[in-house]
Amino acid sequence: NAREIDSAVILRGQTEAARSVVLRSETSGLVTNEPLRKGYVVEAGETLCVLDPGTREANLADAIARLKEAEARVPETKARQDEAKARLDEAKINYNAADKLAQGGFASETRVASTQASVRSAEASVESAKAGIDATLSRIQSAQAAVAAAQKEIDRLTIKATFGGLLESDTAEIGSLLQPGSACATVIQLDPIKLVGFVPETERDRINVGARAGARLLDGTELTGNVTFL
Repeated sequence: NAREIDSAVILRGQTEAARSVVLRSETSGLVTNEPLRKGYVVEAGETLCVLDPGTREANLADAIARLKEAEARVPETKARQDEAKARLDEAKINYNAADKLAQGGFASETRVASTQASVRSAEASVESAKAGIDATLSRIQSAQAAVAAAQKEIDRLTIKATFGGLLESDTAEIGSLLQPGSACATVIQLDPIKLVGFVPETERDRINVGARAGARLLDGTELTGNVTFL
């Protein structure tokens, strides 16, 4: 006769949060906002701690001003390069003319040498103007990096929840000093819930990842799910 055989592995365990994260400060500063108390339900992206900006906004403004100053020099340096190229073209024309006249006996070697020296001087001016443009572009890149760094430092003043969940502890108290690595808050995710049990070695081979599992909580609630880790 067919009959039902209970072959379940019975374990004792506990509930745990599906995810848990300690949100830490990446910079230093005094907390300026009122704390949120443990048990508060937070949304993803919600602000938990705000730090005093101090001189960071002034640093950003200074970096932006330096960037604008560097960008303003671009037209000037390009104009110098264009002027140097025009002088080089003129010097080459004068040299070619003097060289042809000298070949026909209508110009002295001194004039040829003088125009050739003008060509070399103009070539040096072109190289100098090119170096000036490269230096200006380098200053612009350096200023852009300074602006990005200053903006990133300001962004670090606001610590937000990375996912929705529950505050396991109060957020940092107003007026407290946070250093890089200091904890602002601990957020846990309780939906879905995770159940953790410990399996005797003798029962190890009877359980597989993906197998159906059921649980009965202390309040009598019964849950079902699947084994996700062994």
